Amino acid sequence: MKRVILLVAFLATINGFSQKIGTNKKAIIASVEKHEAELIKISDSIWALAETAFNESESSRILADYAEKNGLTVTRGVADIPTAFTATYGSGKPVISILGEFDALPGISQKASPVKEPLNAGAAGHGCGHNMFGTASLGAAIAVKELMEQGKLKGTVKFLGTPAEEKFFAKVWMVEAGLWDDVDVNVSWHPGANIEADVQSGLSLIDFIVEFYGQAAHASADPWNGRSASDALEIYTTGINYYREHILPTSRIHYHIQDGGQVVNVVPDYSKLWVRVRDPKRKIMLPTYERVKKMAEGAAIMANVDYKISLVSGIYETLVNRSGGEIMQKNIELLGPITYTEEETTFGKAIQKATGKEQVGMDSKINPLKETEKNPGGGSTDVGDVSWNVPNINLSVTVAPKDTPWHSWAVVACGGMSIGHKGMVYASKAMGMTMVDLFQNPKLVEKVKEEFKTRKGDEVYEAMIDGPPPIGKD
Repeated sequence: MKRVILLVAFLATINGFSQKIGTNKKAIIASVEKHEAELIKISDSIWALAETAFNESESSRILADYAEKNGLTVTRGVADIPTAFTATYGSGKPVISILGEFDALPGISQKASPVKEPLNAGAAGHGCGHNMFGTASLGAAIAVKELMEQGKLKGTVKFLGTPAEEKFFAKVWMVEAGLWDDVDVNVSWHPGANIEADVQSGLSLIDFIVEFYGQAAHASADPWNGRSASDALEIYTTGINYYREHILPTSRIHYHIQDGGQVVNVVPDYSKLWVRVRDPKRKIMLPTYERVKKMAEGAAIMANVDYKISLVSGIYETLVNRSGGEIMQKNIELLGPITYTEEETTFGKAIQKATGKEQVGMDSKINPLKETEKNPGGGSTDVGDVSWNVPNINLSVTVAPKDTPWHSWAVVACGGMSIGHKGMVYASKAMGMTMVDLFQNPKLVEKVKEEFKTRKGDEVYEAMIDGPPPIGKD
């Protein structure tokens, strides 16, 4: 008798849960599941291609072709970027956009294995899960399109294929090209190690190149005739490292030496480094940037060489939207946690062991909505620039075990197997369901837009770029 009562209670719980999901949201889930095999195939293809910033020709084509095949109108090469594209369906308001990234990171190629083992030694790998990012977002856009096609939703859905997020930040040029000018609300996600509606900001940053020009000479026979560009570089990086003590704890300065001279017996007449400055607030980051630029001039004077500074690009911190986060939170709570097999849990623990982390497996729970801006992340994204031009709703979904080092081979491994696949499919459903809420309820759209206006205040967005997209640049 007790078993019967428990069974009835269990069935009633399932039934109640089912009733909470409206007809259109059920249709979103069904659509994503209908396309699931194809979406996994697309994600795995992009994972294997692992194309880096502005080189994502095949990855972009695969996504754009699938969008076209499923009835969306595709425009390729937008914003003068060959690998950027839009895919739209519908007409009129509201216009809800969704972001899709697909670029990889250099040097972290990896098999779908829990031990470090490159797929192609020295090649790139999807250590940030962008093979899943663009694919999941397109799956959500297609699901919404199918509901529009049936007359169940009205408005316009707009998928944006956004390349070069890991380097150069293509969305900045896409914003400048006006691709979000007609959009009411933007939806996005990012692969992570947990499931949550993301209401935390990131860091603003600016990237620039410093080059020093000296005079070559024989390093032993007549070094007094040389003016070392390498000396200037070393003086400059020393200055940066001393300056770190005197910036705010929230700020960051990184650099990468790209050319410090070619051989030991020549006084180098050229050196080059890539410098990055970050802070949670752009208004704090910019004065630090100006100071670091002045230090390049000082280094050039001390080494008696010439110098040149070239802006690469810069991006804003993310302008969070709690009203949008609340909408997303309700949908991930409807979906519930991700369930993992014993094999997937074992894989996750093996990843944790290989990277020196506690072997606790996968984090499958739904995190509660956090207090906004209490814990800004250490990362940066050009989604920030989108968020200062249109309200943005963001989501994080588990695609790797807890505490996995990001931008590493370990994330690449998970993104090429079922752990990543499950997170991708989940994200597609959650974003599609959230877009249903926005299309069905104009008051929600207005609430999200009002918060955006309040948070933005009188800040005037200024793109931190100087010239066209650096296509073909290192």
